[in-house]
Amino acid sequence: MSTTTSHTPPESEGQPEKAAGAGTRPVRLIHNEATTEIPVHLLFRDDPDPVKVPLKPAVVGRRQGTGEQPRLRRPVAVRRRPVVEADPELVERPARVLPGTAGVLAGTCGLTGCLATSWWAGLLPSSVAEALRLPVQAGTGLGPAQWAAYAGAGALGLLGFGGLARGKTGRAWVLGLFGRYRGTVRRTGLLWVNPLVLRRRVDVRLRHWRSEAMPATDPDGLALRVVVLVVWRVRDTARAVLGIEDHETYLRECVEAALARVPVEPAGGNRGGVTAAGDALTRLVATETAGVGMEVFAVQPVRVEYAPEVAPVMHRRRIAALDARQRASMLTSVVDSVEDTVTRLTMRGLVELDDYERKVLVRDLTVAFCSGRSEPV
Repeated sequence: MSTTTSHTPPESEGQPEKAAGAGTRPVRLIHNEATTEIPVHLLFRDDPDPVKVPLKPAVVGRRQGTGEQPRLRRPVAVRRRPVVEADPELVERPARVLPGTAGVLAGTCGLTGCLATSWWAGLLPSSVAEALRLPVQAGTGLGPAQWAAYAGAGALGLLGFGGLARGKTGRAWVLGLFGRYRGTVRRTGLLWVNPLVLRRRVDVRLRHWRSEAMPATDPDGLALRVVVLVVWRVRDTARAVLGIEDHETYLRECVEAALARVPVEPAGGNRGGVTAAGDALTRLVATETAGVGMEVFAVQPVRVEYAPEVAPVMHRRRIAALDARQRASMLTSVVDSVEDTVTRLTMRGLVELDDYERKVLVRDLTVAFCSGRSEPV
């Protein structure tokens, strides 16, 4: 029994379709000798069970003019690796600080208050009083008022001079008070910071780190020793200092984990070499460290070598491959030279050769050229 496929013209056999809609395209049908016409979309339609597998309609392919209904593709669940992130409420914000002149002024006022209290109590030496051009006064002694004045002036002087700090370019302070984050100071110059808060200095400059030889593998699974250069900086000081125990150690461990997942190809390979591996390492490490306040710009392998247990074998393999390429190049050059010589001799009419003589000449020229090529330069 044979089947043929054709388009049913709307004038003869497609009257129902024409009645249903004038703009409807003709449906491709399969004509059978023993049965009636069967629509193609009824044969190749894949109807999923709506009770067992509730799917949303998704068109994956439709051939124009065939009447085929779109098939449904079952969604594939992709399991993503969770991204490491510190406390979402821990975000860097500027701390409240004052210019350094305010601290100097407060400290000066406190020192002046202490001198005035000493003069009031009669404890100021006469030489100091004469230098300050103060009238000599009989002291009244240390009473409660003098002690209170001493305490207030001394506290003002300690707060004023004790809070003075010098901000440097590329350095920041993370401030904390009683276990709470109070802000970050990125300003430069002479500043006054509350001396009661705990200060933790952070380097926010662009930094680079050259690692020691770390274990890795090439695309074929052979053991390597790779030294990488990491360019990074602290972007969010609050998360880098307070959200993780040691951000520098965490960066090193992320680089080592990325080397265990990304194959590194030595230079000269045909799969992208160290450039492709560096791009993959940079994306992976940057994603892992972004949640803890660090920004990674580049993770580039600077030295790639095979592990000591496989280095001799790979060295011999490279030498053999280099020798094979050199022999193939020499053979190609010899064949081209022989062909050019024989062609010139015959084209210029210098010799007339039959098949046997041509073979002998090609053999002699090949031996001569190979002997000349094999001699050391």
